Parts: sequence; C-alpha cells; structure tokens
Amino acid sequence: MTEFSYPRELRILTGEGFQKVFNDTTLKVPDQPLLILARANELDHPRIGFVISKKNVRHAVKRNRVRRIIRESFRLNQHQLPAVDMVILARRGLGDMEQDELHALMKKCWSRLKKKAQKAKQKQS
Repeated sequence: MTEFSYPRELRILTGEGFQKVFNDTTLKVPDQPLLILARANELDHPRIGFVISKKNVRHAVKRNRVRRIIRESFRLNQHQLPAVDMVILARRGLGDMEQDELHALMKKCWSRLKKKAQKAKQKQS
C-alpha cells in the first residue's frame, strides 16, 4: 500500500538545497500565479520547498493557506512525480485564489512537470 505521509525527507530545508535548485534549474513549469523550478536529485523521491514572499501574498494567513494546500496536493501526488528537487515561487494573485482553484492549478502543474521531466530524460538517453 502506498504511504501518503509528508516526512522531513520530502522537504528542502536548507539554504544550500534552495541554492542548488536556483543555480542548476533544468525544469521550469511557469503558470500565471506561480512558477515551479526543478532539478533532478540523486534520491528516489521528489522534494519540495516554498518561496512565498510578503510582496506577492500580503497576509500571513493567505501565505500559510497557500502553502498548506500546495503541500497537501504534493503529499497526494508524490508517488507520481519524478525524483526532482522543486521550489514553488508564488506570484501575485496566488493568495486570492479559492481552494478548489488552487487544487486544480496544482494538478495541472504536476502533470506538466511529469511531462517535462520525461522529455528531459529522453533527451539524456
């Protein structure tokens, strides 16, 4: 049975981890309210980190809600995602989205990330 937990191993926790993604981005999934930057990792599972600035999502309550919804979506889809380190960058308007809109956006972004990772893998082969 598949486990849907969200342990520390699935998170990018250090500045060094974030810096590696920013310096060596191989996959970009742009969308109007957010941007996903990703790079392949040496692990057998994906990891996620967030950059949600006050400038783009004004209120802490909204930043936390966005983070919580994206984490939940990641937790449920982690077994279908490629082994990459990804950083979610928030853009203006992300905090104003409704919960179901945000879930639909993340579902679309995960699908695009999988397709781009498969294409990148085929190019390497």
